[in-house]
Amino acid sequence: MMGVEMVKFAMFAMMAALSAVGAAQALNGLEHAQRNAAPQAAVAVVDGGQPSAPASISKAADGHYWTQADVDGHAVTFLVDTGATAVALTPDDARRMGIDVASLDYAYKVATANGEARAAKITLANVTVAGARVNDVEAYVLDHGLSTSLLGMTYLGRLSAFEATPTSMILRP
Repeated sequence: MMGVEMVKFAMFAMMAALSAVGAAQALNGLEHAQRNAAPQAAVAVVDGGQPSAPASISKAADGHYWTQADVDGHAVTFLVDTGATAVALTPDDARRMGIDVASLDYAYKVATANGEARAAKITLANVTVAGARVNDVEAYVLDHGLSTSLLGMTYLGRLSAFEATPTSMILRP
């Protein structure tokens, strides 16, 4: 059993390292390395089927980027977190979306600001932030430890780029 836990921990550490590299590239205005490997990843469109313009999230008074996203038809408030490996949902947000959190398989150990937690991997059909839509987003529901859901690199890394400015974060589909 110890070997399985070590493999899971090593996979989590590798994902964290890879997302840190991706975040640094995106913040420097570079295209994410996987853009050409997965051209269907950035799916941002407007109702007429035309690609949308860059989206913008204003910086809040607390210095963070907060946004309300449409996740599978449900409104979810997120803290934008370029240091988060993945989109992470609180149990309350997951329940509001109709997810039966008691039936999930919390097979992953994750590190949060509040310590270690367990997480269940899910796939969100779509996540739309300020018009920038991405389909089939890998996410995790944490059993505890989050006070708010996090918009992490499994969404941000699928955009062609994102950029933090002194007043806003620009999302480029």
